[in-house]
Order: sequence, then C-alpha cells, then structure tokens
Amino acid sequence: MKVPLLNVLPALGAALLLGACATIGPPQPPSLELPKPPSDLRAVRKGGQVILTWTVPSVTTDRRTVRSLGVTQICRGLGAELTQCGTPVGQATAQSESAVAPRSSSRPSSLSPPRPAKQKIANSYTDSLTGQMESDNPSLDPSFDPSLFVTYAVEVLNGDGRGAGLSNLARVPLIRTLPPPRDFAARVTGQGVVLTWTGDVSQASSAQAVHYVYRIYRRLEGGAQWTLTGEAPAGGGSLTLTDSNFEWEKTYGYRAETVTVIAQENKPEVKVEGDDSPEIKVFAHDVFPPAVPTGLQAVFSGPGQQAFIDLIWAPVTDVDLDGYNVYRHEEGGAAVKVNAALLKTPAYRDAAVVSGKKYFYAVSAVDVRGNESGRSEEASEAVP
Repeated sequence: MKVPLLNVLPALGAALLLGACATIGPPQPPSLELPKPPSDLRAVRKGGQVILTWTVPSVTTDRRTVRSLGVTQICRGLGAELTQCGTPVGQATAQSESAVAPRSSSRPSSLSPPRPAKQKIANSYTDSLTGQMESDNPSLDPSFDPSLFVTYAVEVLNGDGRGAGLSNLARVPLIRTLPPPRDFAARVTGQGVVLTWTGDVSQASSAQAVHYVYRIYRRLEGGAQWTLTGEAPAGGGSLTLTDSNFEWEKTYGYRAETVTVIAQENKPEVKVEGDDSPEIKVFAHDVFPPAVPTGLQAVFSGPGQQAFIDLIWAPVTDVDLDGYNVYRHEEGGAAVKVNAALLKTPAYRDAAVVSGKKYFYAVSAVDVRGNESGRSEEASEAVP
C-alpha cells in the first residue's frame, strides 16, 4: 500500500531536526581557581642569604588558565621535612602570565604569523639567615653537624588568599661561612694581573669534613657575566694568584670569596659560597716589552760569491710578539737599526758589509703594541 507523500514529509522533517540537535553534556563544576604549586623551586645560598627562584604557575589544579594570583608565601623550616607553611617568613608578589603576554582577541588565520609560545614567568625572593641559625664551630657547639640544613617551600595563593599546597622542597646547608679575604688588591705586570689578599681562617670549623677554598672571579667592565679566574686553598697570611688569561687594553673587575666545602663519606660534596669582597677594577694597559732575545750568532759567508753575514738567535715566545729589530755598529761607532721592517723570523742576512771590517750586532723583540725589549748581548764577525 502506498503511503501518501504528504504524510511522510512531517515525520522526515522531525527526524532531521532531532538529528541536528547537539547532545547537552553534564554541567562542569565551578573551578576553585587554585594555582598549581610550583615544582621547580631552587635555593642557592650566598653567605647569610638564600636566593629562592621558581616559575609562576600559569594553570590551576584543574588545568584551567590562572585568571588571578595573590601573594606567594615563603615557607621555611629546620630539618628535612616541611609539610605545612605555618607562619611564612616572607611574601612575594606573583605576576600572572596574562599580564605579561596577553592573548589576541582576533581569530588566527592561515595568513597570520604563528602565535608565540607561552612565556614562563620567574619569581624570586631573598631570605636572610640569622647568626643563631648557622651551625657554629664544633668546639663551641657540641651539637654541630655539617649535614644540618634549612628547608624551603613556597605556596602560591589565588586572589581570594587560597592555595593548593606547598611547592617542591629546596634545602641549603646551615654551616657558617667565612668572610671574604681581606686587603684584596690587583696590579698589572708583564706576566698578567697579579691578585693579592690576606687570608683569615680564624673562624674556620675544625670539623674533619669541612675545608675552605678562595675563589677569584673576573668580569669585563660593563658586563654581567662573572668568570672563575682561579682557586686556591684557604689559609692565613699573604696569598697571591696571577691571571694571565685576559686581553690587554681592557678594564676588568675582580672579586674574591671564601667557599665552604663539606665532603662527607658516601655523600655528594656540598659547596657554600661566602660573601663577596668589594669589587676592584684594573685597566690592563700593556707597557711591558717582550723578553730580550738570546743566543745571537753571527757567521760570515763569501768565498766565490757576494760577501754577507748571517745572523740567527733563539725565538722569543711571548704570545703578543710582533717581530724583531737588528742593530749593527762598527768598532767605536754608534749602533744603527739595519732592517726597514720588523723581522718575523729569528734570522737576518746582512749583505751590506765591506771587506776588512768587523761588525757588531744585537737584536731586540717588539710586541704588537710597539713595546720594544732591551737589546741582546752582542755578537761580532769580521769580513776578510
């Protein structure tokens, strides 16, 4: 039996309408807006200060974008465990990522440049250790233990002052550090910048696991990067170190510190930097000539050919050597430079000689800045 078309159309339209409607899912629970606790907290000790750094959370605990951040509480405790903040030792103001890199409201297109990756925002806080917290010399403190440390964590709060808990824990040793070397000074010599200081280990720990070293750092004037120049065992009295790895005609800053080293059996070595000495500046002006050449020899050659005298000498090894000058004089006369340009090798042939005369020679070395050494010992040769 045929069904009239007019009866089919309403039913078909209803079916299509129902098929086009989207299924409504269950309602999403409201977000608590709790910033996800940082997992990259780092703690670095420098003398009596501890520098904490971490990344500001960009998502909440339910993986939504952080919309509002409050303060970050700085938590500190003695020993290995820190399960709750208690009374914070300080606060840091957090900055949301959206405030630094706001998102564009326009829709991206295939012609638009790619959107930059999310920028990670770092935060930091500096905590000061009191003298009572630091471990003393074992002769004064019977409970001294080189492994004693202080533990830190941070808790990032939302705009309502609520947080999701502590970050990862970061620890630093509590051993007492020594002051920087005294009388730190520098002077420029031909061999390099000579650094001198007076050591003082009167406050040093007598624990077998603890020893100390001095570290010297250098940076180019105007630069931020410090480079380790050298290290020396700590001790009393006058000490010195020569820095020869630098460039002439530049200004450098130097600073010194005392590093406490804890080396316990079956444990990684721990190094704690002390406070810095005042920075001193040095202009590495090169007014120092190269070494005086040695081993000069003069040999006559001439039978059957044009007469000449060959000179040879030991090469000068200064790294900034540019060449040599040769000086000649006859007996009783004044010495005159005979080469028009600097000689690049330690040898010279003098063809401007006359039969029946005796010649005296000396050579000098010249560096790239025109500093000329003294003259070598003379060598003489007669022309038959």
